[in-house]
Amino acid sequence: MTYCPPWWLRNGHVQSIYPSLWRKLDDHFFERERVTTPDDDFLDLDWARQGHRRCVILTHGLEGHSRRPYMLGMAQAALAHQWDVLAWNFRSCSGEPNRQLASYHSGQTHDLAYVVEQALRQGYEELALIGFSIGGNKTLLYLGRDKMQVPESVKAAVVFSVPCDLSSSSAQLAKPRNALYMKNFMRSFKEKLEQKAALFPGQIDLKGFDRIRTFKEFDSRYTAPLNGFNSAEEYWERSSSKPYIKHIQVPTLLVSAKDDPFLTPACFPFDDAEHNPHVVLEAPEYGGHVGFMTVGENRRYWSEQRAMGFLSQQCGDASPSDSVTSGPAAVAEGS
Repeated sequence: MTYCPPWWLRNGHVQSIYPSLWRKLDDHFFERERVTTPDDDFLDLDWARQGHRRCVILTHGLEGHSRRPYMLGMAQAALAHQWDVLAWNFRSCSGEPNRQLASYHSGQTHDLAYVVEQALRQGYEELALIGFSIGGNKTLLYLGRDKMQVPESVKAAVVFSVPCDLSSSSAQLAKPRNALYMKNFMRSFKEKLEQKAALFPGQIDLKGFDRIRTFKEFDSRYTAPLNGFNSAEEYWERSSSKPYIKHIQVPTLLVSAKDDPFLTPACFPFDDAEHNPHVVLEAPEYGGHVGFMTVGENRRYWSEQRAMGFLSQQCGDASPSDSVTSGPAAVAEGS
C-alpha cells in the first residue's frame, strides 16, 4: 500500500500544517476518565467503547493532546474496524497542569506502561499501540528498551513520523526554514511553564525565555534539569528510540515520510529494521510530519488506512463474537 498524493500535496510543509488547521472532526464519541498515577499525579484518558475485546491505545505528539485531528481520525478509523479506543494525554496536555514540577519528556515511558495497565484492567484481550511523532518515540522505547514490561496482550504497534534520533531532529528544527514550528512549540511551552511557575514559586525561572529559539536552548534550561539529566545531549541520547528498535519483539510498523521537515536521515533506521523481523520501516516520498492526507470528502487519511491494514494483518478482523456487548455504530469521519 503506497502513498501517492496529488502533485499539490507533494510538499512536506503543506502536509504538516494543513491538517492541523483545517481538518475538522467530531470528538463526541470520547468519554474522559481521570486516573491517579502511582506518584500522586494524574492522567486524563479518553475512551471510545463499543464493547469489543480489543483496544487501540493512541499516543499523541509533542504538545499535542487526545483531541488533535490526527488522533480523532485514527480513533474513528479504529472504531470502524471494530477496535475500542483509548487516547491518552501526556501530563499537562489535557488542558490542566499536572501536580508535579515536571510534566513529560520524549523518553518517559512509565505513563504509557500505566495506560496499558488501565486498558488491561478493562478486560481487553488484545491491545495495539499507535503513536505519532514523540508519541511514536515513546512507543518504540516502550517496546524495545522496556520490552520485559510489555504484556503478551500487546499484539502490534504502528508509529508515524518518529524523531527516533532526537539530537539530529533537534538540529533540524533549529534551521531557519522550520522557525514557524519552533515558534509554536515555544509559545505552548511558555504558557505551561507560566502555569507551573505559579504552582511552584521560585522553582522555575522564566527570565529571558523569549530569547529561546531552539530545542538545544530549551532542553538545556528546562527539560534536562527538571527530569534528572545533566544536559540536553544526555537527555537526547538516553531518550532516543533508535538504539532500541533492534530489541523490539512485537510486530511494529514505522512510517516516516522522506519530506518530513522534522526528520533527518538518522531518523530512518533502515539497517535496524532490516535486521529485526518484527519491524517494518516504510518511507514514502511524501507525507510531511503526521500528514499523509487523502483528498475528497469523508475519506480516511492514508495513514489511517495503512495503520488499520497493518493491524488487520497482524491481529485479524473482528467478528461479531469478539464483542462483549452490542455497542454504538462506528462513527463516520466528519459526523
